Amino acid sequence: MAASLRLRGAASGLRYWSRRQRPAVASLAVVCSRSMASKTPVGFIGLGNMGNPMAKNLMKHGYPLIIYDVFPDACKEFQDAGEQVVSCPADVAEKADRIITMLPTSINAIEAYSGANGILKKVKKGSLLIDSSTIDPAVSKELAKEVEKMGAVFMDAPVSGGVGAARSGNLTFMVGGVEDEFSAAQELLGCMGSNVLYCGAVGTGQAAKICNNMLLAISMIGTAEAMNLGIRLGLDPKLLAKILNMSSGRCWSSDTYNPVPGVMDGVPSSNNYQGGFGTTLMAKMRRIDWEFYLCLGLFVL
Repeated sequence: MAASLRLRGAASGLRYWSRRQRPAVASLAVVCSRSMASKTPVGFIGLGNMGNPMAKNLMKHGYPLIIYDVFPDACKEFQDAGEQVVSCPADVAEKADRIITMLPTSINAIEAYSGANGILKKVKKGSLLIDSSTIDPAVSKELAKEVEKMGAVFMDAPVSGGVGAARSGNLTFMVGGVEDEFSAAQELLGCMGSNVLYCGAVGTGQAAKICNNMLLAISMIGTAEAMNLGIRLGLDPKLLAKILNMSSGRCWSSDTYNPVPGVMDGVPSSNNYQGGFGTTLMAKMRRIDWEFYLCLGLFVL
């Protein structure tokens, strides 16, 4: 299986690890004052729309970082703030015994862990490896087996909340893995999220995330269709959103992440749809769970 994982990862390349749109952040050095001696370094791999603010919240809580991203530009502001940037995931594993990965797809995660320069090439015994990517639960289970062979611990901990929650440190983490290791994971994840929930064995965190994404996709489609219908019938979109949010149609998509430009501030729809959870990332769910895709397709039809 390890050889298969490496082959699939190598075939994909690493080009999707980091999405280009990143929030501008002023003077990381200012917000990251800390007692360096009180915290041991944490590895962080994947500095895209979600990983970037997540890593910054670890810095704010006093953790020195060992950073890697396939796009060097993604690392520059961290390097300018005094964090250590390395050339591959294996080098992260050599320098840190706690590592968080935040990557777009299963293939990217496979490459990061099992690739030619992956974490498993230099991982230390006893290391804690936390994958916050949203990937196939079966891949999480296979990676956990490979990590266990190296004497380390793997936990899946996908997130919910979007870029806004990543910036504010209010993500929800759904964690799967050995229960005895949950407290150690919670220490780090609590720096980036307001809810850290233990779900069970490896893969159950991913299972919870798939269910959440399924419901989000359905509610977002429904909200978009309802808002579009109301606007076409002459309703003011802000008024319609207010009515929905006072009524039985209220949901997260309508009251927190409304898809119509100008209805609310601080959401992708009011920022030319930049910096949110892209449809390409939602579409990957069909490769994770065909039952989910079928249900979504039937709903759309």
